[in-house]
Amino acid sequence: MWKELIMNIQSRKLVLIEEFLRISDENLIAKIETFIRQEKKISRDINLKPMSFSDFHEMIDQAKQECNDGRIIAHQELKKKVATWK
Repeated sequence: MWKELIMNIQSRKLVLIEEFLRISDENLIAKIETFIRQEKKISRDINLKPMSFSDFHEMIDQAKQECNDGRIIAHQELKKKVATWK
């Protein structure tokens, strides 16, 4: 059953892609892009869960420990590293 469901979703995606490729109306494409962005935001917001105070304090303690252990990198060093990734 899962395989059939997955194949059905994959087939639907392919049909949707083919249909999208036929669109030549710039306004319709913009509306579809806006719709997708809005739906992604809604999905992120729904899945976003507040952090408890104990989790927050645990993260702070972990960050302090990493700093004390020397497992940090200066902001300028990080910027230089990131620049080489491009």
